Amino acid sequence: MLAQIITIGDEILIGQIQDTNSTWLAKELTSLGFAVSSILSISDNEESIKKAVEDSMRYNQLVLLTGGLGPTNDDITKNTLCSLFNTELEFNNIVFDDVELFLSHRGGKMNSLNRDQALFPKSAKLLRNRQGTAPGIWFEYKGSVVISIPGVPREMKGIFKQEIVKGVKSFFDLPENYFQTAMITGLAEAQLALIINDWEKQLSKDIKIAYLPSPGVIRLRLGMIGSNKEVMEKKIGDEIVKLYKLIPDNIYSDTEVALQQVIAELLVSENMTLSTAESCTGGNIAKMVTSVPGSSVFFKGSVVAYSNQIKKSLLNVPDKIIDMYGAVSREVVESMAIGACGKLNTDYSISTSGIAGPTGGTEEKPVGTVWIAVSGPNGTISKKYIFGKERDINIKQSSIAALNMLRVVLMDE
Repeated sequence: MLAQIITIGDEILIGQIQDTNSTWLAKELTSLGFAVSSILSISDNEESIKKAVEDSMRYNQLVLLTGGLGPTNDDITKNTLCSLFNTELEFNNIVFDDVELFLSHRGGKMNSLNRDQALFPKSAKLLRNRQGTAPGIWFEYKGSVVISIPGVPREMKGIFKQEIVKGVKSFFDLPENYFQTAMITGLAEAQLALIINDWEKQLSKDIKIAYLPSPGVIRLRLGMIGSNKEVMEKKIGDEIVKLYKLIPDNIYSDTEVALQQVIAELLVSENMTLSTAESCTGGNIAKMVTSVPGSSVFFKGSVVAYSNQIKKSLLNVPDKIIDMYGAVSREVVESMAIGACGKLNTDYSISTSGIAGPTGGTEEKPVGTVWIAVSGPNGTISKKYIFGKERDINIKQSSIAALNMLRVVLMDE
């Protein structure tokens, strides 16, 4: 069952706003059993909208438009669809009551533009909007469905969850889609592909695999389309078990969760506490950790020791170690981790020191050189990494690598 997503708005085409709606909708439609054939962004004009919808209906059973349903003169989607489907607008009391209720809850009053939101296509099905004033519109034409919803993300998501999901499930005979994702770190995409090559070759042909890389993490997605979710779940689950055996230290989850969430669960389950001592990552690890709700239970604080003086005065890194080995070294990063555990009174600490770039590298220690240490009840370990030359990516990769080092330590103890 094919679906196309069409986003309407010059603000998208000129790069003024980012099209996050399509990403969200594609994921939701896929989970419902649709295959998203394409995503298209078009201008706010009648000709573009008509052509896009007409072309899309030739190949797709579902066409989903976002944008252009507001109360202002540049919002022309509703009128254009009326022209396309040979219908007219009529006053809809349900929409009017919804708009009036929405405005009253926010202390607003009905005006002529708000009232015009209650003008609704006569031959269309109403999709009520409880988060705004513009309702969604459902047209049926020769076995296809064309749905138009507002572009405001909160309103779009609300209408989709409350109205569209049940509607498409009732209208279409949809297959089951099942996906499972292995979250992998510590390997480049090419390295991973070589390691799991034999495993990948023996996969059943009905299992589709996708590599989804980002700085520090590769999401390896396995998916199937069928009629029996339990069978698909077991089939993919068995393959994930085989994958764990190949790269046990690199898979941190077989569900799409952030690494910091996994760390949080491990620390809470063991009633352990964490601190960080960060130089080149500049507090990014602490930021990631504290993004987890309830992290105050296990996370005590961070020392961003960017200068050598702070490493010495707050983390008790000896002068002679910095003088002898330099700030970017095993000796210094281990001393930082031990110092953070003592200073902040935690069971574990992560420390980083490196050259994030783009300047500051030497022949011996090029840009991208990072030392990471983890200190805990059973001692301190450290590892040297060589990342790339892009500062932002180095910081992200260093942070992920540091958290994964801690994860491996927690799993082993």
